[in-house]
Formats: sequence, C-alpha cells, structure tokens
Amino acid sequence: MNAYEKLQTARSQTRPTARSYIEKLFQERTELHGDRKYADDAAIIGGIGMLGDIPATFIGIERGRNLEERIRCNFGCPMPEGYRKALRLMRQAEKFHRPVICFVDTSGAFCGEEAEERGQGQAIADNLMQMMGLETPIITIVIGGRRQRRCLGAFRCE
Repeated sequence: MNAYEKLQTARSQTRPTARSYIEKLFQERTELHGDRKYADDAAIIGGIGMLGDIPATFIGIERGRNLEERIRCNFGCPMPEGYRKALRLMRQAEKFHRPVICFVDTSGAFCGEEAEERGQGQAIADNLMQMMGLETPIITIVIGGRRQRRCLGAFRCE
C-alpha cells in the first residue's frame, strides 16, 4: 500500500473498534460502569476479563460501530466521567495485581462547556499523575485516532 492507501485504511469507518478487540482477546468478560461520582461514559469501556489464563483489566475508548452507537459513545470523545472510570479501574487492577490493557481510538477529549464544568482537565491530569505511580503493568495499544483538522496557529485551522 502507498501512504494514501494506508491513511484511508486507518480512517475507515469499518475498521475494528476497541469493543471488537476486547471481544476477541478477552474471555469471561465483565464490563464495569460509572465513575462513582456523576455518571457512566459510554466512550470509555472497561472491565475485567481473562487473557488466556491471566485475569486482566481492559479499558478502551469506544467510538461506536454505527451511527446510533457513535452518538451514544460521543464519537469516541470521552467526558470527565470516562476518565474517572478509567482511573477507578486502574486502581482496582493495582489492588488485585492485574495488568491493565488499554485500547486508544480517539480524536481527543470532549471539548464542550459541560465537560469543563464537571472537571475535564482535572480528570485527565489526575489520570496521568496516578498512572505514573501505579505498580501494575499497563500496556497501551493505539488502534486508531485521528486529528479532525490540523491547526497552523492560534487562530487558523484547516
């Protein structure tokens, strides 16, 4: 494939989502929901499953497989609740000595006013700080994600 064909494949709407990878890799899955503070964010899926004979925690950014799912998953743009849910799952994994497998497929965090009102920036910062101190193994697999547009300066994007 040439570079353009590779780009088209990476941006294909039919490529596998985080849920597709999780369903194929993990047996005996139990999905967990909510951040224990505000709500559940469908853009972040996570839980516990068996990776062969090893119990592991999985976390993925889900963009959805069709329009209905994409709307429910906010097109793969997590809200603060999703980041808090992911952090809760990582802490739980450390407590029970489980590795964490993350699947990243996003064009970025949700950038709406309501997300900032509920602590979007703080939730992201907390995740980064806490992840650096976790003693459990964390493997992150980038399965997608693309920039919707390229910013050339503070006021000009294309």
